[in-house]
Amino acid sequence: MGNANSVLTEAETRHLMRRAGFGATTKELAKLVKRGLTRGQLVDGLLKYKPKALKVSDEMDVVYDRWLESMLKTKTPLLEKLTLFWHDHFATANSTVQDAEQMSRQNGLLRLMGKGSFRELLKRINKDPAMMDFLDTVRNRKKTPNENYPRELLELFTLGVEDETGAANYDQEDIVQLARAFTGWRLDDGVAVFREGSHDFNAEFPERGPKVIFTTHGVFGPAGVNLANFGEGAIEIDYATDVLLAHRDTQGQSTVGRRITRRMFEFFASTAPSTALVDELLAGSGFAITWDIASLVKTILVHDAFYASAAPPPYDLATKKSVKWPIDYVISTLRLLGVKPKRRKYYGLALEDSDSLRSHLDDMGQRLFDPPSVFGWDWESAWISSATLLARFRFARDLAASREKGKQGFHPEKLMPMTLQAPDAILDAASNVLGLTDQLSAADRAFLLDYLTDGGALPALDLNDLDVRHRKLHGLFALLLQCPAYQLH
Repeated sequence: MGNANSVLTEAETRHLMRRAGFGATTKELAKLVKRGLTRGQLVDGLLKYKPKALKVSDEMDVVYDRWLESMLKTKTPLLEKLTLFWHDHFATANSTVQDAEQMSRQNGLLRLMGKGSFRELLKRINKDPAMMDFLDTVRNRKKTPNENYPRELLELFTLGVEDETGAANYDQEDIVQLARAFTGWRLDDGVAVFREGSHDFNAEFPERGPKVIFTTHGVFGPAGVNLANFGEGAIEIDYATDVLLAHRDTQGQSTVGRRITRRMFEFFASTAPSTALVDELLAGSGFAITWDIASLVKTILVHDAFYASAAPPPYDLATKKSVKWPIDYVISTLRLLGVKPKRRKYYGLALEDSDSLRSHLDDMGQRLFDPPSVFGWDWESAWISSATLLARFRFARDLAASREKGKQGFHPEKLMPMTLQAPDAILDAASNVLGLTDQLSAADRAFLLDYLTDGGALPALDLNDLDVRHRKLHGLFALLLQCPAYQLH
């Protein structure tokens, strides 16, 4: 059994850098392994970043490309990974908001608060202009309260529909009363403001009764919780947040704590963690007490269950693996291969003779700042279809074919020795560049060696021959990027 004090192996280091970031180059990996770090030490180093928001823009393509550039260049990859997690969790789409500056500022909020207090992050999200527009808080009228945001606040952002036993965590009346509490919030020049004249005060609507929630859920007792306990008005939504975090499920555990822990483990490791594992991580991190996100992240990233998803083939139904998000696939590939796309007129960030990175990602099924719904993106097997897999293959083909001079092109001679001649050694070196050292199956290796040797006709290759290099080595990298193992992590 390992823990935070366990010294990382090379395979574990590679896995941690892949999941908590966008992978480590061969040089970066060698330096980390040489230091002999423990799990806890490396995770502490990854978490020891000073969060910084990106420059705000009112042009959506600029906002998008700035985030892509930040991920490509970052020395603090866990900042980017946590921003991606919260962007999916608090899913907000610019196709609805239609305001690049608001989306840009929300991204900044997620960056600045992504490893801090979940309590405070949630309270800020309640008043985030992009979210207020996306889920209709700005259209929540006291005469006819709008239930969109309160419903998603309960269903997606905090409690979830059901607890671990399948019991309901809330009912429709809880949504109705929360909607009343959220009346009165508007935007004034892009800033959240509270207008008393637009708020549902009990004195104005006595027939509705007090704003009481959780009379039958949350272990608050039959009296429930009156959201006006500390007064009516702007204070109600902050108090409502505190009440949500105090909610307990039918097993007496923190409902929100369990849900966020499960979601975060699935993001960093693999799907369907057991309730016992979720509770162990929750207790070990103290998350349901402090709501400290960094503590929860560290507890996950030092746990044996996290490293179980680094298992080499052969795989069976019990093997824990996860499908790479398109953004992971694109950014990690470019970073590992040392390719830096440049801004091209009318295209934005793009490879030579290829579509923009934004277009490639669209085709793969992920457009940042525009998740398909308030549920965010569907993960795992939903990322893979005939169309999206072909989109990954096209990106791999275009990248491997790029001959542009400098860092804008793909130059394998800078990543591995060109003196290698044996097909086995060439395959090992290329797969090592992409972090696939121990992840290729026997069938994968056989297929790739067959490609390199033309079915055994070429017992050795001269990589200093540019024709051989361009035809065989570039082709090998394209096939590695397209192989099943590279779609997983």
